[in-house]
Amino acid sequence: MQRTAKPAVLALEDGSIFEGESLGAVGETAGEVVFNTSMTGYQEILTDPSYRGQIVTMTYTQIGNYGTNVVDLESDHPQVAGFIVREESRIRSNFRADDSFGNYLRASGVVGIAGIDTRKLVRHIRSQGAMKGVLSSVDLDASSLVNKAKNSPGLVGRDLVREVVPQFPRTWNESLFSFEAADASELQAKSSRPRVVCLDFGMKWNIARHLHQRGNDVVILPGTVGAEEVLQHAPDAVFLSNGPGDPEPLDYAINTIGQLLGKKPIFGICLGHQLLSLASGARTFKLKFGHRGSNQPVLNILTGKVEITSQNHGFAVDEASLPSHLEITHRNLNDNTIAGVRHKQFPAFSVQYHPEASAGPHDSQYLFDEFQQMITSN
Repeated sequence: MQRTAKPAVLALEDGSIFEGESLGAVGETAGEVVFNTSMTGYQEILTDPSYRGQIVTMTYTQIGNYGTNVVDLESDHPQVAGFIVREESRIRSNFRADDSFGNYLRASGVVGIAGIDTRKLVRHIRSQGAMKGVLSSVDLDASSLVNKAKNSPGLVGRDLVREVVPQFPRTWNESLFSFEAADASELQAKSSRPRVVCLDFGMKWNIARHLHQRGNDVVILPGTVGAEEVLQHAPDAVFLSNGPGDPEPLDYAINTIGQLLGKKPIFGICLGHQLLSLASGARTFKLKFGHRGSNQPVLNILTGKVEITSQNHGFAVDEASLPSHLEITHRNLNDNTIAGVRHKQFPAFSVQYHPEASAGPHDSQYLFDEFQQMITSN
C-alpha cells in the first residue's frame, strides 16, 4: 500500500525538534510528552482517560499490526493529546479487528507523528524528564512550535479530572470479555448482589467490568460528587478510580474520601490510590518521567511475591509524609516508590497500578478478589 506522507514536527519546550510524517488527523496539539513501554494495548492506551493532557510515545517499534475494534475501548473516545510511533503498520491481521489503527486515529481526530527516532526521544525524556511539547502537521516552523510548547499549560496544579468525569450517574452491566469470564460466573448468579459505588475520576471501563463480573451491582458517579450523595446510593463499598494529572488540586475528592473513610470499605487504583493517601494525611510529588507500561515490576511486601503490572502515572505518594495509620503494602522495584498502601484503622486499601490490566498482564487481579472479600465480610 502506497501513501503520500505529510510532514509533521514535534517540538519540546527545551528546544528539541523531531521531524517525521503525519499520523492520524492533520492538525496541531500540545501536551506533556511521555512514553509507554507496552508492546500491545495501544487502543486501551489511546482511550485511557488518565492520559488526558499528554502526548504519548510508544517505545515498541511498530504499532497498529492488529488493528482496532469496538470491544477493547477503555472510554468512549481517545483521550490522549497526541500519539507518537516509530512506524505505523501498513496492514492489520486480527480476526477481532474492525478497522485499521491509522483510520481509527483519523476518524477520532487524534494528531500524531510517525517516522521519528523514538529511542532518542525516550532517552531524552528519561534524562531530562517529561516536558511540555507541541506536535503539528500544519505549522512546521521549529521556533514557532518551541514557543508554543513553552507557553502551553503543564500538569502540576491543574485539575484535569473535571475534563473527563462523566456528567451523570450510570449503572454498569457489562462483564469481562468471554474468555476471561469463567472464574466469576458463579458469583454473577447470586441473587443478592452487593452494591459498589465507583467515584469516576476518569475510570477505565475494564475496572467496572471486573467489579460487575464478581457479582456486584456497579453504580458509577462523577468523581466531583460529595460524600452525602455517595451514601444516598446505599453502597456496600466504594471504589476510587484512576484519572489524569496532579491529585493535590482535587480538594473536593480528597474531602469526600475523608468523610467516607471508616463508613464503607474502600479500594483505590492509581489516582484513587493517591487521593486515598492524601485524604489520610500524606502528600504526593511529581515523578521525573513517570511509570507507564505493562511490564512494571512490583513487590507485594505482604506475600514476598513480585508482580508484573500495568502502570500509568506521573505522580506518586511521598513516603516521608506517610502517616502512621497507613501501611506500605507494595513497592515499585524500578525506583522503590510506594506502589500500595492499606489503612490500619479502617477497611481501605489502594495500589499505584492497574490490576484490571487491559491489555495485560493479569498478575494483580487478585486485588479485586480481596476487595470482594472485604465487601462480604463487612
